[in-house]
Amino acid sequence: MMYFRQFYLGCLAQASYMVGSDGEAAVVDPRRDVEVYLDEAREQGLAIKHVIETHLHADFVSGHRELAERTGARIYFGARAGAKFEHVAVHDGESLSVGGVTLRFLETPGHTPESISILVYDREKGAVPEAVFTGDTLFIGDVGRPDLVGGTGGARELAGQLYDSLHGKLLTLPDSVKVYPAHGAGSLCGRNISNETSSTIGEQRRFNYALQSMSRDEFVALVTTDLPEAPAYFSRDANINREGAGSLEALPAPPALSPRDVEALTRAGALILDTRSSAEYGAGHPPLALQIGLSGQLASWAGALLSPQGPLILLAEDEERVAETRTRLARVGIENVAGFVSGGVRAWDASGLPLSRTEQIDVAELRERLAEDPRLQLVDVRRPGEWQSGHIAQAVSIPLHRLSELSGSLDRERPAAMICASGYRSSIATSVLERAGFGHAINVVGGMVAWTNAKNETAA
Repeated sequence: MMYFRQFYLGCLAQASYMVGSDGEAAVVDPRRDVEVYLDEAREQGLAIKHVIETHLHADFVSGHRELAERTGARIYFGARAGAKFEHVAVHDGESLSVGGVTLRFLETPGHTPESISILVYDREKGAVPEAVFTGDTLFIGDVGRPDLVGGTGGARELAGQLYDSLHGKLLTLPDSVKVYPAHGAGSLCGRNISNETSSTIGEQRRFNYALQSMSRDEFVALVTTDLPEAPAYFSRDANINREGAGSLEALPAPPALSPRDVEALTRAGALILDTRSSAEYGAGHPPLALQIGLSGQLASWAGALLSPQGPLILLAEDEERVAETRTRLARVGIENVAGFVSGGVRAWDASGLPLSRTEQIDVAELRERLAEDPRLQLVDVRRPGEWQSGHIAQAVSIPLHRLSELSGSLDRERPAAMICASGYRSSIATSVLERAGFGHAINVVGGMVAWTNAKNETAA
């Protein structure tokens, strides 16, 4: 009997998989912290023999090398990956056996040149594949972006290859074949990914906008137009994955640092990362701390906003959350954690060190202020597609990942209210503005969801 499990990591909107049979298992697209696969294999009585990557991931650091070293498994990549460590370079049509399961490789370039998909056959059930791991070639409701490995010309060439991969290979599969991609909603590897984490070829054939009837040229134009800007860390993480990341276990645990020691380190250039909630951050935080809440997509935003160099000091509610933060940062290749604030913000305050505060307002108060205070600047930090789907008429659009770069277009002497979908990104934005010298940044709690639920008007 075939064993199968999807491991979904909300922090990165990333999916990995284990498939096994007769005491053997393969892991597809493993995340950086590989203990979860080792634990699952032990529980299921499986030996991990194969570690397969659908492509060189750009949005997270993979655990393929550590998992192989700890299990003796072989690593498999598409033949064009150019991985710098021992691996099996697979070509179209090749296959491997995992007990009673056959995994057959399809070269499906388009998202990247080396992308592969993997057909899953349970030999007890016959010759029709049960499922296909599509990596970033085919998502649920979307397809992979073709622009993450080169400029405009390269994107158009890859987009053409993506069309060929979809129509010449994946869409030739029976409608019953289950589709398991590498990402879900929130990943920047696509732009319209569904909240669902699996589907079937038949459902995608009917409902995926990018798979509807169109010419190759029409498809190329569709998937290369109005793409969101790729975060700078994507190329860095792809290179780490090509080289093979070191063991997560080998990273030292962050030491506890006194508030006074941390304050001295910040004067020397260290950055405090405050991972508490927006409400806790707003109530009091060390001056110039960057806030990215642990409750959301901390890893993705840390990758986009933080440098992998320079000391990083963590501020969290407790040491368990410090450890979780350190793991999430490592998932995107950030390993420069120099320590954490011992005793948290209470110890900071008790040490007599200053605290900054960030005003939090709800949408009712925002509406009143927009009507009464002409000095108020309202900045929508959502992505362009979200902005275009509806925004507050008085707002200006500055996506969060560009806020530091474009903050000069705002008036530092006037209050600036930040709004996003829910209040998570807008809280990050207030800390970015504080670091840029703004004296009065405001977080709109509840964001555009609360604004529209309150029946307030929006502009298109």
